[in-house]
Formats: sequence, C-alpha cells, structure tokens
Amino acid sequence: MNGNGISLRDLVDKWLAPTRSIPARVTQIGRFGASGVRFVRLEGAVPNGPLSIVFFRHGQGAWDVFPPVPHTPAMGTRLFAA
Repeated sequence: MNGNGISLRDLVDKWLAPTRSIPARVTQIGRFGASGVRFVRLEGAVPNGPLSIVFFRHGQGAWDVFPPVPHTPAMGTRLFAA
C-alpha cells in the first residue's frame, strides 16, 4: 500500500467502530464489474441499528467507500504539439 492510502482496518474503525461486544463482521467478499475491482461488505452496529458498508479496493492497495473511477481512453494535447 502506498503512503497516501487508507487501510481497510482504518476505514472499518472509522465507520463501524467495532468493539469486543459489538464486532464488525465480513458478510461478502468479491469482485465488482467488468474491471474486477475487489470489494468487501462489512456489517456492524451503530446507535441507530445495524449498518452495512461496502468498501472498494483502489490502486496501490488503498480502500474507500466509493468505487474507483474506471480508466477511460483519453487524448492528450502533447500529441498535437509541434
């Protein structure tokens, strides 16, 4: 993982704040879409009731609650510079 990335453990602690009496548990692991982006669905408890969050793995091993932006073809202006 790079120095700027957030680990899955840090995100789980931030969003679900698991404890020994109220742990967070993995409910699903898989790959998303045609690009095969990895995801993990975790479930935990918050004061308002149960909460399920999906975390997506980004490049260099970082995790986030948003899926990574797919790489799309792009045209650069350097190609046309004289």
